[in-house]
Amino acid sequence: MFEKVLIANRGEIALRIQRACRELGIKTVCVHSEADADAKYVKLADESVCIGPAPSVKSYLHVPSIIAAAEVTDAEAIHPGYGFLSENADFAERVEQSGFVFCGPRADTIRMMGDKVAAKAAMIASGVPVVPGSEGALGEDQDEWIRMAKDIGYPVIIKAAGGGGGRGMRVVHTESNLVQSVQMTQGEAGAAFNNPTVYMEKFLGNPRHIEIQVLSDTHGNAVHLGERDCSTQRRHQKVIEEAPAPGLLAKLRNQVGERCAEACREIGDRGAGTFEFLSENGEFFFIEMNTRVQVEHPVTEFITGVDIVQESLRIAAGEPLSVAQKDVHFRGHAIECRINAEDPKTFVPSPGRITSYHTPGGPGIRVDSHVYQNYYVPPHYDSMIGKLIAYGATREQAIARMRVALSEMVVEGIKTNIPLHQELLTDATILKGGFSIHYLEQKLGLHKK
Repeated sequence: MFEKVLIANRGEIALRIQRACRELGIKTVCVHSEADADAKYVKLADESVCIGPAPSVKSYLHVPSIIAAAEVTDAEAIHPGYGFLSENADFAERVEQSGFVFCGPRADTIRMMGDKVAAKAAMIASGVPVVPGSEGALGEDQDEWIRMAKDIGYPVIIKAAGGGGGRGMRVVHTESNLVQSVQMTQGEAGAAFNNPTVYMEKFLGNPRHIEIQVLSDTHGNAVHLGERDCSTQRRHQKVIEEAPAPGLLAKLRNQVGERCAEACREIGDRGAGTFEFLSENGEFFFIEMNTRVQVEHPVTEFITGVDIVQESLRIAAGEPLSVAQKDVHFRGHAIECRINAEDPKTFVPSPGRITSYHTPGGPGIRVDSHVYQNYYVPPHYDSMIGKLIAYGATREQAIARMRVALSEMVVEGIKTNIPLHQELLTDATILKGGFSIHYLEQKLGLHKK
């Protein structure tokens, strides 16, 4: 096991990785921007290094500064967390070339999964179900685009191969708009991702967003840790996540999960990863793989008892997985609310100083947050200030505990989306479960009227 790990991230995930390291007896180095000098994890770290001013491009995205920090502190490995450089193949390559271990997949795996066309081809080869669509990138033949769309059936969606996070996609409902839509998406993709490649898929009208958590080591072992339902979304950004997915049959979970684990073995993946699917009418369709730990990993940790972050560290150190598939059992239900510093109605970010802060407790309650009373929420980064997770023997108990926890949580001085979560957890459709990814936006649209 490593003696010292550098954490190349900030916020709650930096604290989460730090805690995992401390449990394993690993010393931590926290890099930080000038804006994060007073962060909790910086104060708790064995060593900390300021790597630049507040803007991410001058600090958390500045590779030479991160590598230099690892060099001067004699760190052995670098854990990227999520966001920032976590899925940057060039960064992973640079880390390894500089003599450090990258706590994540190999650079070629990141590149493959980061290119949606290559990822889809790899999944087809591995037997993972994919959305009907073009087998690869769209060529230059516009007549072929039209024929393909007819075969798939409208509506179709045009996606950028290098896109992600809801960017680089356009839905087309009629043939008259197809050619122009493809060309516009190609232009936008070239400008935004430096890759104009696009592909075409069937647009699913009312799908759920279901994802499968996987772990893979360097010894050819891979397991799945079941699924999460992340259908409560706004502008492709998740708001609430839960595990297991309401109404999903165990047989289907195991069938899709094992295909994902087998795909990991075939592509030589390593570390913690997530296969994301759209699910409609009992069918699963692969959309992308995230080659990193996910924001919503705690709900899976609750129902399986597996520490996903510690496993990612063990895998990076060359150790085999601590669990085989037969050892993975699913118990109870967990739900996570992302607590953001934002107006609960307009979603406008609300940076500023937290004047009063109190976290809830009680059976089955977990709070992953880096903030504290008098902490200043900087305006330069993502608005998420923490995650509130509730676990129960049943989904009903988990929701009941979450309602109590939300009522106890105090964050004053800034606005948060806690009132939105409280409203959502009394909504009949959400309480029933099994709704589509469009439900929250439809609900918010009704509110605006």
